[in-house]
Amino acid sequence: MNDHDDLRKDSTLALLVGKRDLTGERRVREQDRRNPLAASSTLNRLELGIPKSAISDRYKRIAADNEAMDRLLVDLFLESYRKPPRKIWLDLDATDDPLHGQQEGRFFHGYYRCYCYLPLYIFSGEHLLCARLRTADKDASSGSVDELQRIVGQIRARWPKTRIIIRGDSGFCREAIMAWCETNDVGYVLGLARNQRLQQALGKEMEEARLACERTGEAARCFRDFRYRTRKSWS
Repeated sequence: MNDHDDLRKDSTLALLVGKRDLTGERRVREQDRRNPLAASSTLNRLELGIPKSAISDRYKRIAADNEAMDRLLVDLFLESYRKPPRKIWLDLDATDDPLHGQQEGRFFHGYYRCYCYLPLYIFSGEHLLCARLRTADKDASSGSVDELQRIVGQIRARWPKTRIIIRGDSGFCREAIMAWCETNDVGYVLGLARNQRLQQALGKEMEEARLACERTGEAARCFRDFRYRTRKSWS
């Protein structure tokens, strides 16, 4: 909101969102002229407006249909293809959104070493399918199953034969996600956090990579495949 009072004057941003009056010179009220986009107070009403009561609310008559906006992101992705692809990858990611004041839901995150929010993103290639703002006192994977269930269901309603595979780092290697994927015929490629059992199994390859790095001065990778399971935490 703090930045929007400056961004509302940006003609390029107005063009991107489909405004015809790119300079705001034709706006009705004098106080709005030279500002092609809405003020932060209008966005605030959009954020706080409740759809069911918006029509009778004096100050919050603009309300967002969050479910429709969620569907729109997936619809735009589906419409970008001329025919259904054989396979798609859904990339899950959580990242920090640093805070610099006393915002609601402010928490310190040990990994990012700052006060922040921890939004969840789901992409397929360059297409954003989900952006969900969350507080930083949650696990990186929090809410992922609900979002995947919604997105995968919408995709399969249009593309029933397309193979879907999710990808994520070790923050998404969770029982709930893997169990949901296996139940719903969704493939997954997820990172595993370092632990003693993995280090023992990969000791030879890690040593080969270390020697190659010392020899060339560049990052090195070695690969090995093997079966792995936890003793109690995963089904």
